[in-house]
Amino acid sequence: MKLRTIKLYLPIMISALVAVVFFSCAGIGAAAGIGAQIASSAGLISQNTADAIIVSGQAADKAFENITPEQEYYIGRAVAANILTTYKLYNGSPGLTAYLNRIANTITVNSSRPEIYNGYHLNILDSDEINAFATPGGHIFITRGLIACADSEDALAGVIAHEVGHILLQHSLEAIKKSRNNQAFMTALVATGGAATNTDVKQLTEVFNASIGEVLNTMLNSGFSRDQEFAADSIALSLMAGSGYEPSSLIEMLHSLEKNQASHAGGFNKTHPTPAQRIASAEKSVSQYTVADTRSFRQARYKAVK
Repeated sequence: MKLRTIKLYLPIMISALVAVVFFSCAGIGAAAGIGAQIASSAGLISQNTADAIIVSGQAADKAFENITPEQEYYIGRAVAANILTTYKLYNGSPGLTAYLNRIANTITVNSSRPEIYNGYHLNILDSDEINAFATPGGHIFITRGLIACADSEDALAGVIAHEVGHILLQHSLEAIKKSRNNQAFMTALVATGGAATNTDVKQLTEVFNASIGEVLNTMLNSGFSRDQEFAADSIALSLMAGSGYEPSSLIEMLHSLEKNQASHAGGFNKTHPTPAQRIASAEKSVSQYTVADTRSFRQARYKAVK
């Protein structure tokens, strides 16, 4: 093969190697860096192209990076702050907020992650919209409109357990990882062309700092996938049973949401599967849980607070 041909195709070959490693395992940055430096030293590619290939490898390495509990918390806190630019906190009943946090504590203490970095925090949003959100790191928000749909503590526990399920399964973080994967591949494609400028590389790698935006878009606009919502419901049933709540109350809550669906545009209608779909999914597994019925005891304190 002529030197000229090698020069022409080497960037493509190196980037193809990056892509192969990218879709199979971590360690891409090191592999891409070694290959690019060797090629640059031999005069087969320009230093600019070598830099682009190295950055593509580093970007792919970032895609495989595990997000630490501390990072998860701070991402979640930033997401929560952004949510509060759209919604206001409801401060009309500190007792109700404290009550909901006690329910959340009962549920999380019996979960697979009873302790997380800086703990779980639940707040009420001052909105008639029917919706709830859970950010990475343990921030849970429930609207007044959703609380109004519940007719028991167990129904509220079902909502909270569902949101805790999203946190335990790290569904919000999957949006970040998906974005990182896509952008790492885009960076590799730029390197393949051999014409990336420092500005190109900078613009592409800056996308990795958009984690907060990715989570917000998922939570407020696109919503989690149907499978993720069904998985959160499944976790919720288990959490409720383990905490002494009646799991079937989640289904009762979904029936209440179904009744209110037509009169509330947006909210959970935009970001969740229909209540009917969730009911059908939950009914397949709820029968496996048997708990002592102590709802009457909890109903008294529910009425006292609400």
